[in-house]
Amino acid sequence: MPHPILRFAPSPNGHLHLGHAYSALYTHFWAGRLGGTFLLRLEDTDPTRCKPEFADAIMEDLHWLGLAWPEPVMVQSERFDIYAAAAQRLHAHDLLYPCFCSRTEVHEHAIGADPDGAPLYGGTCRHLSPSEIDERLGRGDPVQYRLRGAEARALAGPLSFTVAGPTPLDRPQIRYARPELWGDVIIQRKGTPTSYHLAVVVDDAAQGITHVTRGRDMEPSTDIHVLLQMLLGLAQPLYTFHRLILDAEGKKLSKSKGSPTLRSLRQDGWSAEAIRREVGFD
Repeated sequence: MPHPILRFAPSPNGHLHLGHAYSALYTHFWAGRLGGTFLLRLEDTDPTRCKPEFADAIMEDLHWLGLAWPEPVMVQSERFDIYAAAAQRLHAHDLLYPCFCSRTEVHEHAIGADPDGAPLYGGTCRHLSPSEIDERLGRGDPVQYRLRGAEARALAGPLSFTVAGPTPLDRPQIRYARPELWGDVIIQRKGTPTSYHLAVVVDDAAQGITHVTRGRDMEPSTDIHVLLQMLLGLAQPLYTFHRLILDAEGKKLSKSKGSPTLRSLRQDGWSAEAIRREVGFD
């Protein structure tokens, strides 16, 4: 059996809240319980939202909670060349195509919604001629690259992944992946040689992650990750999807909704022990 390696991988686009605290503590706890290693990874591929001050604040908050991890911390913005190389492997098999659509155009021509509720891409640019593509690339139109979903699924064949829950020690079950629900997902964003989906599978493999612990809201995206793992020849970890910390209205905490941050709670007099008790890790 390989040495267990688990990771907590926040995006430094804001301050951590109680939901992040629970996920970090959960992952750290199970790394210890399994006799493994807890890693921190900063997923900062969005340069418009991710800031160094948020990265510093994340590490300060986690240390305050009593967590520690090996150095150096993997930082995704330092690995763009590695993601570009992985994307090139997909390009080499003609599995990516350029998409010039704006968000408005994607919304207008959507063919439904993906599992996250976002507009499902209708494939407008899939049918552009080579001359049209060359013309738009030549004049510098903003471009992103999407996965040819049907072709990728045909190449990969039936897909499944192993889930243990509600803890990594529970009896594992095989679940069948349905990447078709996501359509032609973005693999390389405009101005960035990667997407969350590509970076996370490349980094999990690079760090030898054996157990992925995620909130239940992240379970649907695993279908895409399993597909990319198969296409790129990457190892598949064991997955566990933990509960979410909800607000008074029963909705998931989020940065975008302005959920109270660990920093604000600390300023209000909360101790690290109180935070741990609040999320069930006293």
